[in-house]
Amino acid sequence: MNWKGKIVLVTGACGFIGSHLVEHLLDSGADVRAFVYYNSFGNWGWIDTLPEEKKHAIKIITGDIREPYSVRDAVKGVDIVFNLAALIAIPYSYVSPASYVRTNIDGALNVMQAAQDYGVERIIQVSTSETYGTARYAPIDEKHPMQAQSPYSATKIGADAIAYSYYRSFNLPVIIARPFNTYGPRQSARAVIPTIITQILAGEKIIKLGSSVPTRDFTFVKDTAIGMAKLAESEQAIGETVNIGSGAEISIGDLAELIKVQCNRDVMFQYEDNERMRPEESEVFRLLCDNHKLEEFTAWKPSVNLKDGIAQTIKWLEINLSHYKSQIYNI
Repeated sequence: MNWKGKIVLVTGACGFIGSHLVEHLLDSGADVRAFVYYNSFGNWGWIDTLPEEKKHAIKIITGDIREPYSVRDAVKGVDIVFNLAALIAIPYSYVSPASYVRTNIDGALNVMQAAQDYGVERIIQVSTSETYGTARYAPIDEKHPMQAQSPYSATKIGADAIAYSYYRSFNLPVIIARPFNTYGPRQSARAVIPTIITQILAGEKIIKLGSSVPTRDFTFVKDTAIGMAKLAESEQAIGETVNIGSGAEISIGDLAELIKVQCNRDVMFQYEDNERMRPEESEVFRLLCDNHKLEEFTAWKPSVNLKDGIAQTIKWLEINLSHYKSQIYNI
């Protein structure tokens, strides 16, 4: 696909992955519209941190994914939609599950209906590996059963089902992109990697974490963004769910030690802080991506290994530590 001249809408553009996807699409020549959550502060999230020339190249649309009229206005005249708008923090989904239903499921419905009404060429619904729950087998391919082990994952399963139903019922050209754990610059402190790094950089000697046992498959954010864009280019991917992940796993304990070495700081890790632990039946103990389908459809391969990605993330956080509150646990 030649992105030059394509009008592309990214919902959730103000977020971590969304802002990187916006940058990648701009660099590819697309005409990008960024749908960001309206607030009275006029805050555009991470879009505010982009270079001025990139901000000027983006058409910013403020609205609310839960509100169908603002979604319709954003989708009108667009060729391709990437739907990343979602509530994503798993711990907060235990506190406010209804808000996840309204944002993740109702939001996806609003996007699909608007895309259907306006004849969008392609829509990429961004899912999550949390929909799989703890691996019944590994690596996890796209045939793995769905397991709703948190209200968050339940709503993302629902959002994916809504998207797929529009493909089956109305022939809407939907692709479900299912990234595993993405990390890198701009990630919020609710995630484990920035949680560890920001505490270390703030000079704390004891780093509080949940369990050291679970394993995760980490992919650098720029690789995730490239994977999503490549899926949008693939005719073969229409109507399919496709994993995006590195195909390697690491335990949280080993990850913490890797970050400690990279930061070159003398710190101790305190595990199983009850505040940071998931409920026992909600914990996902293993995630390891089978990425063969993505490679088959797009020839995508991760370009940044975990060690180099952590180094880039540390470097960015050193400059941007003021954006984070390292002493406050952000659910």
